[in-house]
Amino acid sequence: QLRLVESGGGSVQPGGSLRLSCESSGYSLKYYGVGWFRQAPGKAREAISCIDNTGGGIYYGHSVKGRFTISREDTKIYLQMNNLRPEDTAIYYCAGEVLSYDNECPGEQYYAYWGQGTQVTVSS
Repeated sequence: QLRLVESGGGSVQPGGSLRLSCESSGYSLKYYGVGWFRQAPGKAREAISCIDNTGGGIYYGHSVKGRFTISREDTKIYLQMNNLRPEDTAIYYCAGEVLSYDNECPGEQYYAYWGQGTQVTVSS
């Protein structure tokens, strides 16, 4: 099964950048679609972006569109985050599943495999 591990989180000032990575220590991510989610304290988990197993099917949440970019290279999934804002502060999770979708990212209920999350803090 997939055992997902996120990395790349940290603390940055507003306007800064981070690149998150997601990979599996179990089965390869090659055949799985992946979603990025985040959860800020006291808030519901939010879908950020998704990508399918072919590298297509890319969508972004409204709050990050134009600032974040999802990509995949071999068995790693990346989330490049630019122009970070304090409201981007959250724990970021990647999730994997074999699925198909149209027009928007699948909700969290469709992903069976989750990482432990990586903290992103944006503060001056």
